[in-house]
Amino acid sequence: MAKAIIFSQFGGPDVLQLTEVPEPHAGPGEVRVRVHAVGINPLESQIRVGAMEAVFPTTFPSVPGLELAGVVNEVGEGVTTLAVGDEVLGWGAGSYAELVVTGAEQLALKPAAINWEEAAALPVAGETAARGLDALHVVSGETVLIHGASGAVGSVAVQLAVARGATVIGTASAANQEYVRGLGATPVVYGEGLVERVRAVASSGIDAALDAAGYDAIEPSIELTGGTERVATIADAPGSAQFGVPFLAGAATPPASSLGEALGLIEARALRLTVAQTFPFAQAADAQTASVEGHLPGKLVLVL
Repeated sequence: MAKAIIFSQFGGPDVLQLTEVPEPHAGPGEVRVRVHAVGINPLESQIRVGAMEAVFPTTFPSVPGLELAGVVNEVGEGVTTLAVGDEVLGWGAGSYAELVVTGAEQLALKPAAINWEEAAALPVAGETAARGLDALHVVSGETVLIHGASGAVGSVAVQLAVARGATVIGTASAANQEYVRGLGATPVVYGEGLVERVRAVASSGIDAALDAAGYDAIEPSIELTGGTERVATIADAPGSAQFGVPFLAGAATPPASSLGEALGLIEARALRLTVAQTFPFAQAADAQTASVEGHLPGKLVLVL
C-alpha cells in the first residue's frame, strides 16, 4: 500500500483525504516515481469542485495532481531512457501520491542546480509559458505584455521572453512590483488605468500580450496591441470566447521535450523558479485553498 490524497465527491477542500491506496506498478513504456514534491495548480481545485467535468471527467475515488518531482524506483518493459535511481521531474496524473506511474516520455532528468521543490514547480509553468510565447510568435526586439507576471506561469514566461531577446512589461499587484522587476520585466500595477500605465513605459508600443492572470486582461491587451491577432490567454476561457482570442489549453500530460527551453536556461543559471510556499503532504487541502486565493509570487508545492 502507498499513501495518496483522494476525494470521493465534489466539494470544498475538506473533501481531500489522506489515505492508503494499492501500490501501483509500471507497465510497458512506463516508470514508477517515488515522489518528493508536487506542484499545486488552480486547475486541480476546479476539478475538485466539478467545474471541469466537460474537459476532465472524474472517476471516484480520484487522486488530484498533474506534476511531480522524485526518483524513479521501477522501470517498465521497453523503457531505455530512464533507470532506477534517476532523479526526474515532469507530469503524472494523480501526482498527489507517494508512488506515481507515468509514461517515461513525460519525465525529464532533474537538473542538479535545482532542489525538489523547484523541480516540482517547473513542468506546468515551464511548458505553458513556452507554449504561450510560441503561439504569439514572440521574437527578439519585440515588446510583450505579460499579465500575472508574478504568478507561477507568468514569472517563467517573463524570463523566457527576456531570454529570447524581448522587452517585457509585466502586470502584478503593488506588493509584487519589485519581484517582477527582478525577473527582468518592467512592472506595472494591474487594474483601472492599466492601458495608460503600460503606454507610459512602452515607448515603442506593445507587439503581443499573454494573459496569465485571467482578470479583465484581454480587452486592454487588444487595445494596446491594436487587434486580436497577437493576444492569447491561458486563464480566461469566457473572455477568450467573448473577444475572439485564443485560449491556450494544453495537454494534460505533455512530453518532457516541451521543457527543453526552460531546462536549458536552468542549466545556464538564467532561469529561477520561485516557490512561494510549501505544505506537508497531509495539508493538501490548505495548499489548494492558498492556490485559489492567489496573490503569492511563484508556485505552491506539496512536499513528501
